[in-house]
Amino acid sequence: MQLILTVRPVAELQGVRTIVGMVALSCLWALMRCIPRGSIGRHFKQPDFSVTVKVGDLFSEQSDLIIGFTDVFDTSTEGGDIISPRSVQAQFLQRVFRGDISALDAALEAALSGSPVCESESEMSKPKGKRDRHPLGTVAVIDNGSFRYYCVAYSRMSNELIAQSSVDRLWQSLGNVWTAVASRGHLEPVAIPILGSDLARVGSLGRESLVKMIILSFVARSRVSLVSRKLTVVVHPADADEVNLSEVQAFLGSL
Repeated sequence: MQLILTVRPVAELQGVRTIVGMVALSCLWALMRCIPRGSIGRHFKQPDFSVTVKVGDLFSEQSDLIIGFTDVFDTSTEGGDIISPRSVQAQFLQRVFRGDISALDAALEAALSGSPVCESESEMSKPKGKRDRHPLGTVAVIDNGSFRYYCVAYSRMSNELIAQSSVDRLWQSLGNVWTAVASRGHLEPVAIPILGSDLARVGSLGRESLVKMIILSFVARSRVSLVSRKLTVVVHPADADEVNLSEVQAFLGSL
C-alpha cells in the first residue's frame, strides 16, 4: 500500500505535464495560424484560375505587369514634381527601361498611336509635363523583353500636377485592363501593385480595401471570360502593415 501511495502522485504529475504540453502546443499552433503570412491565395476551378496576394517586389515577378499611369502618361521624374521617384512609374522607368526616358516615351507613343486624344492642354495652362490627355481607362500595351506591360491611365493629372482618381475611375480602368490582358496576354500570369494607394489615392479607401477591390474586379471578369490563369497582387513591404492578409484570405474564400 505504501508503494502505491508513493508512485501514484508521480504518475498524476506526468499526466498533468502531458496535458499542459498539449495545450501549449495547441495554443502555439493557433497563434501561428493567426500570424499573417507573406503570401495567401485561392485557386478557382470554374473557370480554372488563381489569385495570389503577396508582400514583395513587383518587378521581381516573372510575369507580365500592370503599371498605373495618369491620363497624360507622364514619365519625367526629374525634380520629383511630376512623377515621384518612389512611385511604381519611376521604378518602371529605372528597372525596365534602365532610366532611358526617351525609350519609354517612344514605347508609350507607339502603344498609344491608335488611342484618341480627348483634350490637349496649352503650354500656358500646363507648363510642365505632357499635355495630350487620353480617356481614363486607356491601356497602352508595351512589349519589352520576355514580358508585357499594361500601362493603364486610371487617374487624371491636374494642371497643378496633382494626380486625382476615384472609385468609379479605378473600377472602369480595371475593367479595361482586364480586357487588354485577355486580348494580348495569352492567359499568361500577370501581376499588379495596389493601384490608387499612393499619390493618386482613391477616395478614402485604404490599401486593404483597394486590394479587395482589385480582386473582386478580376474574379468577376474572369467568371464572364477568362483573363489570365494567375493574378498576383503585390503589396510593397512598406505597406504590409496596412493589409491584413488573414482578412484578405477570408475575403477570397467568400468569392
